[in-house]
Amino acid sequence: MTEMLPFTSVAELLSIADRVWWSLSEADWQEAFRAHPRIGEKKAAAAQSNAAKRWSAQEQSGMAAAAAETIRELAERNREYEQRFGFIFIVCATGKSSDEMLAIINQRIKNDPATELSAAAEEQRKITRLRLEKLLAND
Repeated sequence: MTEMLPFTSVAELLSIADRVWWSLSEADWQEAFRAHPRIGEKKAAAAQSNAAKRWSAQEQSGMAAAAAETIRELAERNREYEQRFGFIFIVCATGKSSDEMLAIINQRIKNDPATELSAAAEEQRKITRLRLEKLLAND
């Protein structure tokens, strides 16, 4: 994206970010997935910047009031999901309760691998967009 600088507007930046995201390989997508903690956890498999850790905590704030049973079920589903698909469950958690995230993983775990990879990539695209907007809001 730096080769495309300067951008004339935020809309152009976000449009180009989407286009670049969809042009990446499955390996690139999975690298991005590893930069996130599992839903309900705080530590990602890959190193995260302090800002990314802070944003992840904010995005998963719906877990703060989660019942112990919901946390247990999410942890179990996270393991099942990762065994089934080979990558962590990615969801744009902003504004979602723990029960909503549990319902989403329960639905998506039924997907075939190709459908789920596409669904996960779309969720990562949404997360990236929100984080770009946060970066721009801080400038």
